[in-house]
Amino acid sequence: MMTDADLVRRAWAGHTDGYAELVQRWAGRLLALCQARVHRPDVAEDMAQEALLRGFRALHTLHDADKFGAWLCGIARRACLDWLKARERSQVVFSALGVHRRTDELLAGRADETTAAVEHADEAGRLLEEVEALADEHREVILLYYYNDVTYREMAEMLGVSSATVNARLTRARAILRERLSVCPKRGQPP
Repeated sequence: MMTDADLVRRAWAGHTDGYAELVQRWAGRLLALCQARVHRPDVAEDMAQEALLRGFRALHTLHDADKFGAWLCGIARRACLDWLKARERSQVVFSALGVHRRTDELLAGRADETTAAVEHADEAGRLLEEVEALADEHREVILLYYYNDVTYREMAEMLGVSSATVNARLTRARAILRERLSVCPKRGQPP
C-alpha cells in the first residue's frame, strides 16, 4: 500500500490518480474537521470539498510530502475560517444530522418499539446537542475519534499538536459530556 507521501509524489509527477487516492483517504477526516468548525453538515461538505480542491491546486507548494495530512487539514481550517468570516450564519444544531428523521421512521412501527426508539432518539439528540456545545478543540477530537475512527497519532498530525494534547483534549471532552449528561435532564432546563 502506498503512503500519503508516495501518492503526493505520484501526483507531483502528473498522475492524477495519486491525488484521487488521497481524496478518498482524507475526505471523511476533512468532513469531520469542517463539521467541528462550522456546525452545519451541508456547509461542512462544501468546505471539505473546497479544501480538497484548494489542496489540488496548491499541491506544488507542499514542501514535504510526509506532511500532506497536516497541510491539508490546515487548508480545511482556513476554508472554514473564510466561510465563518464571510457570512452571517444561522446556527443549525448538530442534531440536524438525522436523529429526527430516524424517530419519524420508527414511529411508523409498533408502539413498544416506538417508545423505546423515541427514548433512544431523545438520548442521542441530547448527546449530539452537548457535542455541538463543546469548544472547537474538544468537538474536533470527539468527531474525529468517534465518527471517523482516527487514531491519536493521526489526529495529532492533522491538528498540528502532540498526541498527549490530543489525549488531554479527548479526556476533557469526555469528562465535560459525562458531567453535562448526568447533571441536567435536558439542555437549557434546570436539574
